[in-house]
Amino acid sequence: MAAVDFRDNLLGISWVDSGWVPILNPGNVLDYFSERSNPFYDRTCNNEVVKMQRLTLEHLNQMVGVEYILLHAQEPILYIIRKQQRQSPTQVTPLADYYIIVGVVYQAPDLGTVISSRALSAVHGIQSAFDEAMSYCRYHPSKGYWWHFKDQEEREKAKPKSKKKEEASSLFQRQRVDTLLLDLRSKFPPTFYQPKPGEKPIPVEVKKEPEPPAEAVKQEEREPATKSSAPAPPSKPPPEKRARLQ
Repeated sequence: MAAVDFRDNLLGISWVDSGWVPILNPGNVLDYFSERSNPFYDRTCNNEVVKMQRLTLEHLNQMVGVEYILLHAQEPILYIIRKQQRQSPTQVTPLADYYIIVGVVYQAPDLGTVISSRALSAVHGIQSAFDEAMSYCRYHPSKGYWWHFKDQEEREKAKPKSKKKEEASSLFQRQRVDTLLLDLRSKFPPTFYQPKPGEKPIPVEVKKEPEPPAEAVKQEEREPATKSSAPAPPSKPPPEKRARLQ
């Protein structure tokens, strides 16, 4: 498999020579751009011919071929250099633009490359969204289609598991206990009651039933004794047995 030459696509690379950065100016920026290590520079251009013959850049207008010119300068940060094809002293065709920012050289993308890159990024994002959505889709013959998201599993794991409260007693036991408590309350009424939580208990006045006089008690005790000493009625004798006639 043949190796891919980085010169086929110069939009993804940059070049810089740190030795030139402090002294860059509009007068020497083309000399900086024409360094041999610069991958953006074409050594077959007319600038190289003028440089070898020690001529001025004004002679480029009288030549035919590829040349580089300084298109714009904004010292000391930005310089724009244009690569163009010259057919005559008055007719040129732009080929590429290069901008130098703080000594770092980049190739400016053309309009077709920008549109293609933006369209490719948009299509890639849409395709990734569809792929991710399809990964959450589930199907079962008995259930049909449904969505199963990853964060749903995390939320279910994060939720505290609610334990089912077991009833401490049955209905029969609760009713029986309530009956016993009411019976005990009727036999032993409370001596204090609290109107509201936090308030001081108030004593309850217990009404005592008046005791019967001693004479009435003795009379009640005598009555059952007289009833028991009363003579019982005479019992009837058993019937006499008579002989059967034959």
